Amino acid sequence: MSMALKSPLTALAGVGPALAGKLERLGLYRVEDLLFLMPLRYEDRTRLVPIGALVAGHRCLVNGEVLLAETVYRGRRSLLVRIGDGSGQLTLRFFHFSRAQQAQFQTGTRLSCFGEVRRGPAGPEMIHPEYRLLGENRKPAVNESLTPIYPATDGVQQGRLRNLTEQALGVMHRSGPRELLPDSVRQRFDFPSLADAIAYLHRPPPDADPAEILAGRHPCRQRLAFEELLAHYLSLRNLRALADSQRAPLLDGGTEETAAFVAGLPFELTGAQRRVVEEIVADLGRGHPMMRLIQGDVGSGKTVVAAIACLKAIACGVQAALMAPTELLAEQHFSSFADWFGPFGIEPVRLAGNQRAAARREALAAIADGSARLAVGTHALFQEGVTFRELGLVVIDEQHRFGVHQRMALRDKGGKDGGDGHPHQLVMTATPIPRTLAMAAYADLDTSIIDELPPGRRPVTTIAIPDTRRDEVIERVRDACAAGRQAYWVCPLIEESEQLDFEAAEASFDLLTRALPELRVGLVHGRMKPREKERGMSAFKEGLVQVLVATTVVEVGVDVPNASLMIVENAERMGLSQLHQLRGRVGRDARQSHCVLLYKPPLGAAAKRRLGVLRDSNDGFVVAQQDLELRGPGELLGTRQTGLPEYRLADLVRDAGLMPGVQMAAETIRREAPELAKPIVARWLGDANRYGKV
Repeated sequence: MSMALKSPLTALAGVGPALAGKLERLGLYRVEDLLFLMPLRYEDRTRLVPIGALVAGHRCLVNGEVLLAETVYRGRRSLLVRIGDGSGQLTLRFFHFSRAQQAQFQTGTRLSCFGEVRRGPAGPEMIHPEYRLLGENRKPAVNESLTPIYPATDGVQQGRLRNLTEQALGVMHRSGPRELLPDSVRQRFDFPSLADAIAYLHRPPPDADPAEILAGRHPCRQRLAFEELLAHYLSLRNLRALADSQRAPLLDGGTEETAAFVAGLPFELTGAQRRVVEEIVADLGRGHPMMRLIQGDVGSGKTVVAAIACLKAIACGVQAALMAPTELLAEQHFSSFADWFGPFGIEPVRLAGNQRAAARREALAAIADGSARLAVGTHALFQEGVTFRELGLVVIDEQHRFGVHQRMALRDKGGKDGGDGHPHQLVMTATPIPRTLAMAAYADLDTSIIDELPPGRRPVTTIAIPDTRRDEVIERVRDACAAGRQAYWVCPLIEESEQLDFEAAEASFDLLTRALPELRVGLVHGRMKPREKERGMSAFKEGLVQVLVATTVVEVGVDVPNASLMIVENAERMGLSQLHQLRGRVGRDARQSHCVLLYKPPLGAAAKRRLGVLRDSNDGFVVAQQDLELRGPGELLGTRQTGLPEYRLADLVRDAGLMPGVQMAAETIRREAPELAKPIVARWLGDANRYGKV
């Protein structure tokens, strides 16, 4: 790529330090960046529309002669300018105007105007249109291409952005951007050249279909989206290549211990669990870091598989660490692993952010000297000051709550006494991820799917009913508990406020305590201390409490087989995957379980569709695909927590169909032109890309 396109923006006419600083807010630093600043929409200023043919709601270019200009005071001061072109009349309305501006609109003056047509009291009108005075013989300015509307920032007008992109396009036409897609890839997908695609998207011809461009269907748009997806994919695959070149503990022992563990379980492993265990065992015996994602629906038995991996690692003489996204889930894992590993003389230690200082010091010392062979905790595990003697395996539960950065931080704690080895990584999610999205987001990981529920499990029946029928639901809870079962009553986060979250749970707790005096009702919410939460959960697990009112802290990990009824308040406000997770807390034995989604009517179209999906399907992958289409990848993958990269132009939902081709192109580049990988990543992710240097 020529130096001109790599030049700073100050090399362009009219760009000084002040404007350059404002443009940085749009992610613009070099001339080349302007080429990839895509318009949000387009306006058609390529043809004049007769005033008599104007349609309300359309943005149009018109030409006319001033017939009348007057200042009126109807509620507020405004300037009305009436123009005509022989086919009809149009009123231009200005609320902000100067005396000099008013003086421009002399009767007989010719104008060219562009704006949105509205219905006014005296026929069509435009409010604050863009306009240009036309001289005696001057023709109205008709553009040769559609007019782009760019993302804006304070102090940078559309006209300025159009001028700058025009300059950047001029530089591109003189020196051309480097074509980084191999010819074989371009020919296979019939993609236009990069220069042609960029030029078309910035200045589409008059006959272009803006809707096709903005929907991502146009070949020029797909050409750029493809390359951007490829850049992200290559950066993640580079992480994988780095892992494959690094050392990790060779964990090929522990066969007797794991066989004894499996034989001692009160249930048989499913075929899917056995298959995934075999994949993990093969990874651990390679001497390079395992990087494996286990996907499995709620209740499919991922934790047992993780326990087998941990036991194998410990039996081979290294430490294992299990990281969970919440204190509650970490406490439950700690309890489960302590029970499972007790017969093998393994006592896990817990590390959490809310521990007392003495307990934390004790845990840190045990982790550092290696006497703690299994550490269970939250993100506190990868904070500074936590030193492992020889960390050989990292298990991360609910992967979508953690980002690449956090996984890398825990990985860097591996190696014997801070040596250069890296631990194996096993990451798990109960939020099934559609295949194309997994390709884009987790390209650095191998994927295993536990696609089989334990035998005897029956699908949970789901119904959605308005909260006006709350009394019927309470009776349903009474009946279930009278039959010896238990029930959850979940109050999700209503606002981004722990206070409101807490108050909603308290209110439901009070209501149910009064309505069901013969039952023991418990309460668990986010503001409780961990010990209080643990006591509340334990009481429910042991059957001392029949109805548990809770916030979404019970979303993951809670396993109470006797609970057969899940009530979710305000279900219309929640995402599909979260509702599916909550529903997965019941149906954990062979008896029939039910989920009731309470909603506040009237339901909007999107909420109606969401609740309908839950009613119709228990398949987590179906639910996840619908969630992806409804809410986008950021919500499904937990972007707020993970820092999943923002795409400048690609859309992981809309462009999902490109991902198999992206995978193929990456393989072609690796095989035929590996030198292209680095510039592709640099073009789209910048010099300091967030995943891995190529």
